[in-house]
Amino acid sequence: MSEFKVSPSVTEGPTRNRADAEWESEASEDRRQVTPPAGVVWRHSALEGLLSFLLLFGVTSILRWFVAPSYISSKVGDGRLGLAAVGLAVGLLISLLVLSRPGRISGGHMNPAISFAMWRFGIFPGRLVVPYVIAQFGGSTAGVIVARFVWGATAENPPVTFAVLQPAAGWTAAGLFAAEAVSTGIVIFSVGYFLQSPRLARLVPWLAGLLIGAAIALLGSATGASMNPVRQFGPALFSAEYSFLWVYLLAPMVGAFAAAVLLNAVRRRRTVLTHRLCGTHEDGSSVSVTRVA
Repeated sequence: MSEFKVSPSVTEGPTRNRADAEWESEASEDRRQVTPPAGVVWRHSALEGLLSFLLLFGVTSILRWFVAPSYISSKVGDGRLGLAAVGLAVGLLISLLVLSRPGRISGGHMNPAISFAMWRFGIFPGRLVVPYVIAQFGGSTAGVIVARFVWGATAENPPVTFAVLQPAAGWTAAGLFAAEAVSTGIVIFSVGYFLQSPRLARLVPWLAGLLIGAAIALLGSATGASMNPVRQFGPALFSAEYSFLWVYLLAPMVGAFAAAVLLNAVRRRRTVLTHRLCGTHEDGSSVSVTRVA
């Protein structure tokens, strides 16, 4: 696999330095073996924390307007239409965060299951996984705190309750675990499959938003449709709702592992081209089989 050159537009600017460019230009069959500079680790992790903060603040805000009493909730109601509206809004939020400048730099994971899967795909350095996960959980906590400050008691009290998730009555931990693992696995397998093709990779931000939004619309009233450990962590922490927390934290990771194993088994000679969910290099240029993102 040949080395590629990084254009000056990629290496200049407040968020990039020479170390970033040198790390990005290293060609390797397996990026898990590449050790990024310390500056890259902390800078990209901080951006993941920011994106996770915006995700949880955004989700809580969406519920404040779509679920709690408001002009919007009075129009969409609290049935299937309301749930579909929430799914659409959350899916769009995720797509836009992935496509944002911070998302293009860090990869826009906002989910430990995504970071773990990208490492298992062989395209994401192992040294970045733990800092990313720490930053994602920190962002989850901060997002809920700020949402409570901005929206006041409405964010704290039912039906919002810090955006915490709970399965419907009758769901067991085993059933919830299976549903969360399978739904997460489907999303990550689909994302990984699209990231193998330069033509399909650019569609990943919208694919991810569509799949997650659809899962919320279809499963939200039954399982909560988290598919992301940080989606539940901050809300559970502040609502003191811990009954199914271990399921929401662990099941997506199991689903990510299964998806990575399955994709690695069926992809043959194809490879995931980038860990960035925007589906491009940081500068917006297309990924290809001769370039490692």
